[in-house]
Amino acid sequence: MSPNLVTTLSILAAALVVAGLANWQLRRPVSGRFLPFLPWLGVQFLAALIAIVMLGHLVTLLTGQEFKSRYGY
Repeated sequence: MSPNLVTTLSILAAALVVAGLANWQLRRPVSGRFLPFLPWLGVQFLAALIAIVMLGHLVTLLTGQEFKSRYGY
C-alpha cells in the first residue's frame, strides 16, 4: 500500500470516529456530556465534511483519475 492510501484511510477512520463520538454526545443530556461547552453539532459537521473529502480522495487514489468539475478543471 502506498503511503498516501494509508494516510487517507487513517484520516477517514479518525473522522468517522470523531463523528460517531459527536453523535453520541449530542444524544446525551447536556448535564451528562463529556465536554458540555463544546459545540458537538459543529464538531460532527466538520468530521462529516472531512470524511466526505477523504472519500473523494480515496476514489481518486483507487481509480487513478482525478475528479473534474463540469467545466473541465
